[in-house]
Amino acid sequence: MHVDGFRFDLAAALTRDSAFLHAKRQHPLLQRVKLIAEPWDIDPDGYHLGHYLPGWSERNDRFRDDVLAFWLTHETNVGQLAQRLAGSSEIFRFAGRAPQAGINFITEHDGFTLRDLVIYQHKHNEANGEGNRDGHGHNFSWNCGEEGDSADPQILERCRRLQRALLSTLLIAQGVPMLQSGNEIGRTQDGNNNAYCQDNALSWLDWQHADGELTAFIAGLVDFRRYFPQLRRRGWLTGEPSTDGPADVVWWHPAGRPMCPADWQSRKLGTFALQLAPLPLSGAGFIECRKGSRSARFGP
Repeated sequence: MHVDGFRFDLAAALTRDSAFLHAKRQHPLLQRVKLIAEPWDIDPDGYHLGHYLPGWSERNDRFRDDVLAFWLTHETNVGQLAQRLAGSSEIFRFAGRAPQAGINFITEHDGFTLRDLVIYQHKHNEANGEGNRDGHGHNFSWNCGEEGDSADPQILERCRRLQRALLSTLLIAQGVPMLQSGNEIGRTQDGNNNAYCQDNALSWLDWQHADGELTAFIAGLVDFRRYFPQLRRRGWLTGEPSTDGPADVVWWHPAGRPMCPADWQSRKLGTFALQLAPLPLSGAGFIECRKGSRSARFGP
């Protein structure tokens, strides 16, 4: 059936002991397929992000939360964003695991869609019949100045730029990017962040009103990531010079100097850049992240 692998929902429930993980490593067929864990469940001790063995990848909700908090709510600093861009090494770099252990995402089946993240400040789950009590209340979203759809050109442009900044951050980060179906066409759920019970137009893909410009933008990002292999490295970034070349990554302050330790803790600093050393068959990579006007610039 040409199945590349499997994603395990609430996978922590399967791993109360290590027998399942070890059985997977020893199975001749499962050793060769992709296995992705959602590394949490509802148990009080059910959050196991970063606790899986080599051979497993994990949904990285820390990537989602920190990237959204940087671009939309200003609840995190440049240091946290840099950690996510570098593949979340403090979470996954152990026991020989590679950056591909982390599955990066902005949205998934639970929560707001990409478009709703930038047009809704609050969840609107009344249609679910639970008095808007269901669904998570803290979504790191920002409505850009007006709740719901707007006709204001400035708000529309702000929403447009923010969606592209979030997508760009996802596609240039180390690790494996995961794009939720529908985000590429600007799908909305009218602010419903828990639409599992809605088998109707609210949760369907609306191809008739697809955002063609956004689709083309994402296609360009995918091409960009494919062209530059340093965006999908098999080893961790170190910041150290190699024996025959420059450092694999240099982080730049907007003043034009390398970042120092104190810079990473600043909540006032809203701009930084990272320069990735070229790998064979690629150009040089230069990437800037700037949230003052909430924009992103990427290019060779």
